[in-house]
Amino acid sequence: MNRRTHTFNMSRSLCLAVSALAAALLSACAVGPNYHRPKFDTTAQFKEAGDWKPTEPADTLNKGEWWKIFNDEVLNSLENRVNISNETIITAAANYEESRALVREAESGFWPTLSGSLGWSRAEQPPLGPRNGFSAGGNASWTIDIWGEIRRTVESNKASAQSTLAALAAARLSSQAELAIDYFELRAQDQLQKLLDDTVEAEKLSLKITESRYKYGVAARADVVNAETQLLASQSQQVNAHVQRGILEHAVAVLVGEQPAAFSLAPSTMRSDVPTIPAGVPSALLERRPDIAEQERRMAAANAQIGVAYSAWFPSLTLSGSITSTSVPSMSRLFEASNRVWSFGPELAETLFDGGLRAAQVSAARATYDAQVATYRQTVLSGLQQVEDQIVTLKVLEQQAVIEDKTVKAAREAETLTLNQYKAGTVPYSSVITAQTTRLSAEETALQVLSSRLQASVTLIEAVGGGWDDSQLKN
Repeated sequence: MNRRTHTFNMSRSLCLAVSALAAALLSACAVGPNYHRPKFDTTAQFKEAGDWKPTEPADTLNKGEWWKIFNDEVLNSLENRVNISNETIITAAANYEESRALVREAESGFWPTLSGSLGWSRAEQPPLGPRNGFSAGGNASWTIDIWGEIRRTVESNKASAQSTLAALAAARLSSQAELAIDYFELRAQDQLQKLLDDTVEAEKLSLKITESRYKYGVAARADVVNAETQLLASQSQQVNAHVQRGILEHAVAVLVGEQPAAFSLAPSTMRSDVPTIPAGVPSALLERRPDIAEQERRMAAANAQIGVAYSAWFPSLTLSGSITSTSVPSMSRLFEASNRVWSFGPELAETLFDGGLRAAQVSAARATYDAQVATYRQTVLSGLQQVEDQIVTLKVLEQQAVIEDKTVKAAREAETLTLNQYKAGTVPYSSVITAQTTRLSAEETALQVLSSRLQASVTLIEAVGGGWDDSQLKN
């Protein structure tokens, strides 16, 4: 056996030994606590849902397209644009892509680092004169993850990536819900505008009747002035209604990623029914709300960071090696064995004294985890509160809507009767004004109740997660 073959066999044996050692070390347990989701005991059902029955229940929400239960094509098209053009969602999506890159960055620590170099130089070497010099080299370094620092970092970064994915879902749901609420408010303004337009036309007719009665001497001048005053007041409301509609239209434009100047929505009628959904059971919120899932994943990431901090107490093992060819006058001789120098060996390093730095880092990591647990629990409590709030809001508004519908019907009848009595000369015109004001107020209140019910329905859908569930984080 020649020397070159002997050297090759030794190198191969060394490589096999190193590989076996690395495999054994990588199978070691990672230090630090393993993550277990803290238990949160919820009640069996929502308190406010006990005697509440959804008016038009949709047993399941279409995942990702919950707004379709409202059967409004304009709303559907706007919601689709939110998913594509909303800048808040785009920002959250970019944050998610960044978090995925951080996972890949942490995973790169499992692999060795390789580098190489190739150089040329020309130098004066008396008495030989100018000569060329060629050099080449390679270096390898591999930090073995004995105590799981890299594994815990990857675990933390993966949980963080899942939290940003949940944050993306939360941002999307929030923007979608905000758009639906603004849209229904805008449609309520359209309905209010129509109501005020009709009121102005009716009061113009009342003014003509009053002027005619005054002309024939059966009404006082004061009646004409009162009729004019009432008409002007209604016209003022009619003009002012455009302000709020414009503001809402601008808000919708921004939500769909448009400049307000380049966006408009044609007036349209408002739906009179309110679809609602069952709230489900409180425990389901832990899987159905993306903001809760976001905080739970942040908690998992913080737990893994405890292991990262704890691994600093243990020595690190690095395998490194290098091979270089010394400067030679020609490229053809660069890789000859006589010009080659190589080295290989492990390095064990341990911090002997750090003034309490590592202990402080572990304490800080544990405190961060404790804070995340509290934040998670508070997020769950807030979610439960929001559902209860919207259930009671819908329940009370449904009852109020029944009363307001009766009130509007009675107020319209009273206005008609009072106007006929005025024409017959049995009541003063002030009675007509009172009846008109009462009718308009009743119709405005009924419209506001309907708008509030639609908004509460949207908010309840948002509060129960909008058809989302945390299984979407598993991949």
